[in-house]
Formats: sequence, C-alpha cells, structure tokens
Amino acid sequence: MKVAAILLLCMALFHQGHSNSCQGRCGSGIDSSYSCQCNTACERYNDCCSDYYTLCKEAALSCNGRCGESYNLQCPCHCNSQCSQYNNCCSDYSDYCSTGDSGATITDAEIKSLSETLFALDTNKASASQLTLDPQALVADSQTGSQSDLSSRPLYKYVDENTLFSRPTYAALLNLFDNYKRITGQAESFTSQQLTEQDTFLKETMLNTQLGRELFAFLYTKGVYKSEAEFIEDLKNMWFGLYSRYNGAMDSSGFEHIFAGEIKGGKVSGFHNWIRFYLLEKQGELNYYSHSFNGPWSGYPDVLGLQFHWDGYYKQVGSAVIGCSPEFDFALYSLCYIARPGKYCYLSLGGTQLILQTYTWDNSSYGNGKKYIGSAYPVSM
Repeated sequence: MKVAAILLLCMALFHQGHSNSCQGRCGSGIDSSYSCQCNTACERYNDCCSDYYTLCKEAALSCNGRCGESYNLQCPCHCNSQCSQYNNCCSDYSDYCSTGDSGATITDAEIKSLSETLFALDTNKASASQLTLDPQALVADSQTGSQSDLSSRPLYKYVDENTLFSRPTYAALLNLFDNYKRITGQAESFTSQQLTEQDTFLKETMLNTQLGRELFAFLYTKGVYKSEAEFIEDLKNMWFGLYSRYNGAMDSSGFEHIFAGEIKGGKVSGFHNWIRFYLLEKQGELNYYSHSFNGPWSGYPDVLGLQFHWDGYYKQVGSAVIGCSPEFDFALYSLCYIARPGKYCYLSLGGTQLILQTYTWDNSSYGNGKKYIGSAYPVSM
C-alpha cells in the first residue's frame, strides 16, 4: 500500500513538473489536466505554455530532428517522405532529410552551388552574337490551350550554326535526333552505328568537357559513383534504356522524350531542347505560336515556356533552357534526376533560381531496381 502511494506521488510530481512546458507535447490536443496548452488553439485562447513559441512554433518550421515523423495536422510544414508530393515540406527539408536513390545525402545548398559552378563552366553556350530570338506574342497561362498562332515569324531569328554546330558536343547531339520514331507505340531499335552515337554523346559531353567532369567529381565525392565507367554506364541506362509508353512496345526513353520529343495521345509529349526546336522550325516542320514564360536572365542560357505545332500536333507548354550547350542541358537534368528523382530540383544560375521537375518511370527498371528517367523540364513560373 505504501509503495502504491509513493508511485502515485511521484507521478503527480512528474506531471506537475512538466505541466507548464511544451516539451514532447507540441501539436497535441487540448488536455485540461495541464495548466497550459501546446497547440494552435492556445494562441486563440491565450493559454499557451511559456515555451510554446520556442519549442512548437520555431521548431515546427524546421526539419532539424524531425525527419520521417508522422503527419501532424497541427504542424505548419512537414518532414516525411510524402511532403514533396503534397508540396508542404519545411524549407530546410532537403538540408536535413532528403536523399537521392543512391542513399547519398545531397542538400539543396550543394545542388545550387554545383549548378552555379556548371553555369560558369558552360563555355560552349551561345553568345548574344551567335543566337537571336524573336519571342513575339506573350500569352497568359489561361490562354496556352487556345492553339492560336499569335506569332507571324519564327522564334529563332539567327543561329550561328557554323560556329556552334561544329563543336563536338553539339555535333554529337545532332547525330542522335534522327534515331527515333516520334509516335509512341512504334518500337525503337538501334543499329550498331546509332549505339556508337549514344556512346559518343556521353563521352563528348561528360568526359571531354570540364563541365561534365565537374559533375562526375561531385557525384564521386558524394559516393554515388565509384568510377567514371560506372558513371557513364548508369547515364546510358537511365537516359537511353528503352521502355514502353504505349501498348507494350519498347517505344521510348528519357532521352527521346526530353531531347527529341514524342507524339502520344494526339499531342506533343516531352520536347524540351532548344536545338531540336530550332532545327525543326528551320525545316518548316514546326510552327511557333507564342510563349507563356520568359525567364529573368538577360543573356544565355534563358528559359522559355513555348506553345507550338509540330507537324500537326500541338504542345501547350514546352519549356526549355535556351542557348545552353548540350553538356549543360544534359548535366543539369542528370544532376536533378540523380539527386531529386520525381521532385522539384532547385538550381541557381547566375544568382537566379531555376527549378527543374523530374519524373521517374515506375513501370520498369534497369540494374538492381533503378528507374529510368520518365521526364524532366524547367518549371516555368
């Protein structure tokens, strides 16, 4: 009997000692046995504990110590694996919690820093004297589906092909465009020459440029890849490996979808490369209608959200990084897919934020369950 009384006394003293604190109670429901509360209602009823704002408000805006916690309606932002899907992660979620498929922690700050480095290393980008645009009609987002040709002239006024396209990375990209059937449902197959062209593109962009080597060096230091050979082999699989978008045919790949463009369901799908756009427009196969977004950059690279018809098929918004080199385009998409698969990827180019969205292809895989690239493009907003 005495033991029970002592236990009850200890419990009462413990409860009293914690009744005036929010330690371990943030977001909990109203409990009248406590002298103060630790949820958002306490602000309205003026009965918050003295440490509520420190423990529950300031801490609730950070993922420090909260990674993987269960969803709590009371929290203003979240730190679990679903927060990216619902766009309610805390601002420092990537710094504390986010990892790529490799398991290597790559923070948003590191991605932004690397993207600035790659931006500075893009010596093959077009200069103002090598590329001139004529954007013409700017439309609101609500008008992008109207399929109205509001621009009487081509988007590309001038491209210095002799200088740009003679460079090895540009030449390697140009050799790939005619290797694909654009209609989904038609199986793709490659000759030995076309497979060699894929290898050449990877070699020229990722191994023979300082920009590509910088990307590898970063991923190597993060433990994502153990060698250049592993790096190139994985890029080849994730970008050029075939999978089926329609009716079981091996008809698509990440590279075809993003760089060359496809037709699916009676409309243009993918198509996020400025060089491909220029070439088709020059050949009379693509008709530029308008743009709904023009990035804040004064030089190249820039970002545009485009409306156009491609030989009878419409693209409502096809965003692309304009004027960059093939290696820069390929490196940014690769970095974001490796570090932020299926998520927003926050970059910095010349001090200005650029967001890329990546998507995984979840219906098939390569290697030990790795996912192909489904899509990736600049978020035009």
